[in-house]
Amino acid sequence: MSEYRLRIKDLPAELRPRERLLAAGPAALTNAELLAILLRTGPRGETAIDLAHRLLKKGGLPFLAEASVEELSTLKGLGPAKASQVKAAVELGRRIASAAPQSRPAVRSPADVSHLVMEEMRFLDKEYFRAIALNTKNQVLGIEDISIGSLSASLVHPRELFKPLIRKSAAAVILVHNHPSGDPSPSREDREITQRIVEAGRLLGIEVLDHVIIGDNRYISLKEQGYI
Repeated sequence: MSEYRLRIKDLPAELRPRERLLAAGPAALTNAELLAILLRTGPRGETAIDLAHRLLKKGGLPFLAEASVEELSTLKGLGPAKASQVKAAVELGRRIASAAPQSRPAVRSPADVSHLVMEEMRFLDKEYFRAIALNTKNQVLGIEDISIGSLSASLVHPRELFKPLIRKSAAAVILVHNHPSGDPSPSREDREITQRIVEAGRLLGIEVLDHVIIGDNRYISLKEQGYI
């Protein structure tokens, strides 16, 4: 006798994720239901919802964001195709979160910086040092990638940092980088590099308003800490 294979279409209509999304909108669905729509089917003996719950138990959405396609492909019920679908959805979410709105956002506090970059930068597995160029109204002119890798004087040189800011006619800048460890506490090198950039900014007439370090859903402002 063959094993009965559970299918989402065997569930009552009001319990099927796709039907619930059509009836109530995506915001009404749980993370597992949204993931189940992507997965479509589960392995023998499981529905896509069962599979989604099992995946989320491994570490929630952060696990899906951080795991590679190869890692996901080894899990029961997934494979290269389903793992690729999940990672594509995660990447689209990141790009939507980081996409600049039509009107230029204003940055007036470390919390504003966090809202601007947190969802993109909190899961990065390397240190990214970026400069947020601002006009005289503290509106964002652009976000420039300055270096990738652990901070050092050789990687973060004031010349390379201020060159794109001068091209944009920036009036001020906010420095931002992430700590892949998740702990945003500033290191001695973080503080030293900040001071060098602040001094260079004074000479060039571009004020360094802050340096915000991004952790895992946490941030620290060097200005609030008294280092600027």
